[in-house]
Amino acid sequence: MKQLYKEFKFQSAFLLVLSLVFISFSCMQKRDASKSPPGYDLSKPQKFVMPASLTEISGHTFYKGDPSVVYAQEDESGKVYFFKPGDKNISSTQFAGPGDYEDIAICREQVIMLRSDGVLFILPLAQVKAGKVTSVKTIGNILPKGEYEGMYADESTATIYIITKNSKADKKMNITAGYKFNLLAGNNVKPAGEFSISNEEVATLSGEKKKKKARFMPSALAKNPLTNEWYILSSINKMIVVTDNNFKVKDIYPLTRSQFPQPEGIAFDRQGNLYISNEGGNGSGTLLKYVYNK
Repeated sequence: MKQLYKEFKFQSAFLLVLSLVFISFSCMQKRDASKSPPGYDLSKPQKFVMPASLTEISGHTFYKGDPSVVYAQEDESGKVYFFKPGDKNISSTQFAGPGDYEDIAICREQVIMLRSDGVLFILPLAQVKAGKVTSVKTIGNILPKGEYEGMYADESTATIYIITKNSKADKKMNITAGYKFNLLAGNNVKPAGEFSISNEEVATLSGEKKKKKARFMPSALAKNPLTNEWYILSSINKMIVVTDNNFKVKDIYPLTRSQFPQPEGIAFDRQGNLYISNEGGNGSGTLLKYVYNK
């Protein structure tokens, strides 16, 4: 009888452990599963591995949505890189000294660089292509004190959008603030309004329990040319937040760490294909392309 009891206890314990393993594995699968925005499959990218010079790629863009050339920067050397996706030969042009450069945009034949402290550097695209920049307009003191990583420029309206990554004021109001500027002649900029995203809306859709303390820290943003929706990338949260044209949150798409180790840049080409760049960290930087399918 004792022997039967011991065997019963052993079998029960074994089944319990097996059940816990199965539940744990199921939860892991659920956490790792990723839904995708309509028209895209985030699990099936075309992957471009960056050379050593772009291991720390922190942003990228296109000239009028032309996908034949990618313009990018990394967050250290003060260079603009430009290359054909998949090409091993990458050109670069120095525009400034070392600094924490976080995003790049092109508007009205000008390249706009964003430094993490909110300072803008505006320089002619033609000079970048020629390999020698001789005129750079540096613009500071136009943004509240904070940390900035995301920028987008609308070619049709000459409007620059800059989103805050981190600031005390945002944390107090539980929002993520953004600022608009018009690009004027002479590479001057003029304030054109503000926008904000509700951190509580992001927290609710992402399942964050402590909604009032949601940590939404955007690393990049871009407008989908096919839907006019905003795609806002957050490296720390590992997600894409999609909003309508007025920045009302519509949905959230989680990103897997295996595929997105450090997503820092986002852009669309004129066909609506989506591109996300990842800093390499201990590996190589990558550029992931997601083809749009109706």
